[in-house]
Amino acid sequence: MEPKNNKATGSMKISEEVVATIVKSVLSEIEGVHSLATRPVAPSEMLMKNASLKPITIYLSADVAAIDICVNLCFGVKLKSIAEQIQQKVKDTVQDMTGIAVSKVNVFVAGAKPKEQA
Repeated sequence: MEPKNNKATGSMKISEEVVATIVKSVLSEIEGVHSLATRPVAPSEMLMKNASLKPITIYLSADVAAIDICVNLCFGVKLKSIAEQIQQKVKDTVQDMTGIAVSKVNVFVAGAKPKEQA
């Protein structure tokens, strides 16, 4: 679903792919983020239609977004600190660039990789 902005001048739609591209751009700027990762899926979820293996999942409803991000961080960084930084920067940037309110940013840390593999 795409959020719409219906005004007297017309409507505007922003796709989930555009929001995902913004998220990728933000992640590339945060030191300590190694790479995107696929979210682990429980066996019970594998048969569900809406189970997502994508590293970035955007849930759009009206003009509000919730974002799931699955990443590998660099080994030796403070995981909690980097995850909180991801949450804040993604929320701020998506809201600033799109006008879509972000209700939450869930960060799943799938692994830690040595920096030299970045």
